[in-house]
Amino acid sequence: MKKVIVLILLSALCAAVAQAQDAKLQIDHLNKLADKAGEVIEVTLDERLLQLAAKFLSNQNPTEAKVKEIVSGLKGVYVRVFEFDKPGEYSQNDLETIRSQLRAPGWQKIVGVYSKRGGDNVDVHLKMQGDNILGLAIISAEPKQLTVVNVIGPIDLEKLRGLEGQFGIPRFDLEKGSRGKTRN
Repeated sequence: MKKVIVLILLSALCAAVAQAQDAKLQIDHLNKLADKAGEVIEVTLDERLLQLAAKFLSNQNPTEAKVKEIVSGLKGVYVRVFEFDKPGEYSQNDLETIRSQLRAPGWQKIVGVYSKRGGDNVDVHLKMQGDNILGLAIISAEPKQLTVVNVIGPIDLEKLRGLEGQFGIPRFDLEKGSRGKTRN
């Protein structure tokens, strides 16, 4: 009987890990854009590196403690930013490869901003399982810049809210649960 219980628990654990891995987007095909870009930013942090980095954050500093708590459950953070000298250095096919992955079951688009004048387009997607967020994907496509962000692992939006105004995260000043009312 113990073996059956252990097998069931292992199966559940494997399924949870597989779900989190489904949130990892394949973005390596974008590396070919580096030759065309004037500036490239690449962040590749797997779970092991995130845990190592979290060790350098202090529990005594409230802001660092919040960041440490958020990072502790993440499985990966992957960012690619390409800044080009002129428009048209990347194609819609480069983006379609990513967008096709975001049409898979579990992914839900929560933000879409499109500008015909400036050519700026931003999509934000969440990988959901029930009420749990298992991943985040952001695609920001501007005429001379392409940014792709993929965060893998459980994301608690309330904890992220606690970081408003820190580390470049804007302060929205919205009262929790109210619509359009700002804090004093």
